[in-house]
Amino acid sequence: MNYTMYNSMEVIETKAKEWGNSLGIVIPKEIARKEHIKGGKTLKILIIKDNRELLRKSFGALKGRFKKSSQQIKDEIRADFND
Repeated sequence: MNYTMYNSMEVIETKAKEWGNSLGIVIPKEIARKEHIKGGKTLKILIIKDNRELLRKSFGALKGRFKKSSQQIKDEIRADFND
C-alpha cells in the first residue's frame, strides 16, 4: 500500500471559476503565504463535494413508513440488550 504523509493541511472553501475551457480555484493569499505556495508549485488537492442538499432530501425519506415511533424502537433495542 502506498501512502504519503503530509506535514500540514489547510481547509478552505472556494468556488470553481471558469477559465477558458477549464475550471480554476483561487487560494487565498494568506493561505498561500502560510503554506509557502508559489506559482508553478505542484499541489495535491482533495475535492469534497457539498452534498447538504442531497442529505436534506434523503433525511426523513422513511418518515411514515414505520408503525412505531423512533423512541419505541430505541426502547425495544435497549430492552433486548438488558435481557
